[in-house]
Amino acid sequence: MNTTTQITVPGSLPITAIDTSGAHWYAVRTRSRHEKLAARELDAQGINVFLPLINSVRQWSDRRTKVELPLFPGYAFVRVSYLTPERVRVLRATGVVNFVGQNPAATWIPDEQIESIRTILLRGVQVKDHPFLNVGQRVRVKSGSLSGVEGILVGVKGSHTLVISVQPIQRSLCISLDDYEVEKVEDQSTAADHTGVR
Repeated sequence: MNTTTQITVPGSLPITAIDTSGAHWYAVRTRSRHEKLAARELDAQGINVFLPLINSVRQWSDRRTKVELPLFPGYAFVRVSYLTPERVRVLRATGVVNFVGQNPAATWIPDEQIESIRTILLRGVQVKDHPFLNVGQRVRVKSGSLSGVEGILVGVKGSHTLVISVQPIQRSLCISLDDYEVEKVEDQSTAADHTGVR
């Protein structure tokens, strides 16, 4: 039996900078252990896809091995125009089960959430799972390597933590903010959902 003993330098598969008019980011659910296969196939078809990966050290009985694992197992992200043939191409990709969200349309994800996750992974910041949050004060990192990254500020045992949540898949990740300066984000669309800093 193997165990994950350490989270190390993160990575990702791939994200394209092309902005398709009318397109949004969506989460797609994949079959177990098919995230990479689905992402590669979608990328080969010209679909704008993002699969956040982290490097994990697995301890076997006789050796330690580094493996790349999805940050959100069972999910990948695609940027498409939903009511076009692109949606059908995504659904036909090997390993893709369906789009995440309420029928008949999937729930799109704000660009800044995807970009925040991408920035954290590119900067090599240590991340860990966090219970999904809908409440708390939304803040933006003002300086340093994570400048511009937005999330929810929470207090954990005297330290400040930034939680980035992806609503459609009900998943969150968190990073320590002890070395970063943050500022409040004014967001009219979500103000009613937040109750303040904890």
